[in-house]
Amino acid sequence: KRTIENSFRPYHMSDLPPINFTRGVPAVESFPADKIIDASQVVLREHASIILQYGSAYGLRLLREWLASWHSVAVESVLCSNGSLNLIEFICSLLLHSENKTVFVEAPTYDRAVTRLYKHGAEIVSIPLQDDGPDIEILDAKLQQHQPSFFYIIPDFQNPAGTTCSHEKRIRLIELARQHGYIYLEDSPYRPLRYWGVEQPSLFEIAPDVVVQMSSFSKLIGPGTRMGYILGDVDLLAKVAKVAEDTYITPSLLSHGIVYEFCRAGHLQPQIDRLKALYRPRLEATLASLDEHLPQAKFVRPDGGFFLSITLPRGVTTMDVRAHASRVNLNLADGRAFFVNGGGERFLRLPYCALTPEQIRGGISRLAEIVRRLQ
Repeated sequence: KRTIENSFRPYHMSDLPPINFTRGVPAVESFPADKIIDASQVVLREHASIILQYGSAYGLRLLREWLASWHSVAVESVLCSNGSLNLIEFICSLLLHSENKTVFVEAPTYDRAVTRLYKHGAEIVSIPLQDDGPDIEILDAKLQQHQPSFFYIIPDFQNPAGTTCSHEKRIRLIELARQHGYIYLEDSPYRPLRYWGVEQPSLFEIAPDVVVQMSSFSKLIGPGTRMGYILGDVDLLAKVAKVAEDTYITPSLLSHGIVYEFCRAGHLQPQIDRLKALYRPRLEATLASLDEHLPQAKFVRPDGGFFLSITLPRGVTTMDVRAHASRVNLNLADGRAFFVNGGGERFLRLPYCALTPEQIRGGISRLAEIVRRLQ
């Protein structure tokens, strides 16, 4: 039987360019550098005395007002921070206390959020994810056994699975939260990046009484902005602001100012349109390549976002695939890292946005050859 490496001859391994299906990062060509330069100059000329000084732990008021208008909420319901992981940290500090450290998450879920939860001693309960959102039957059963402090959830173009929660399930999720007395921490950084299909209302739009929604500009402008924000109950955000103040006094008002001016100047929607035009062909290439080369694997067909996930055929494990993939310059993340209570042995996340269609086709061709050899 031929080895994996021999199946790629006549190429030497060093001849195969590396392809990275690992981190979910934006494409560098997506960064609106010229407009960020312009926004930086304008905001420094007009607001230097504000954005270079200490300020409110809520973040830059100008940006909060713009976001409040964008989301049709009161400015008091908006708090801006240094990225969204800060916000998970603050929510954990507030809600995870000795009386109740239980948190529900989807399975799979965002691994860095899990790291934050564990730091605060959370007792994590996983709810399996189906193609149209969390398994409601299992969620209902788990709620008979546990009282969560909150449920961390990514309803739109989920990281890592790529799924989107159906409208029917969104309504049922809200009913369960009201019935059992917990809230959702809705993470929505990919929500504006819908490439086709019908947009669903966010959980926050449906029920702001039991939902806190957070997002960031990392996927829309660039991670270097380090600008996250949260929408929620005024009283809860006042407590979040106190935790933020005790953590860093004030977030980066300079970053907030640059993002504000970028948005105020009318650049955000054209930038989102440009991202959709850039990323949609990459998702299409991923789906077409999987259809051609790996039809025996089960995979999600996302409507947007950064991620697509596959379940490898029976008898083929992520660990074995990764071991062979490294020999052909194909880099893959460990699928088990996205599961808290076990699982993921055959799970692979494929972030496609930072790869060209050519790289995507080449990477999936290599992956498919590995899978065939392991079957």
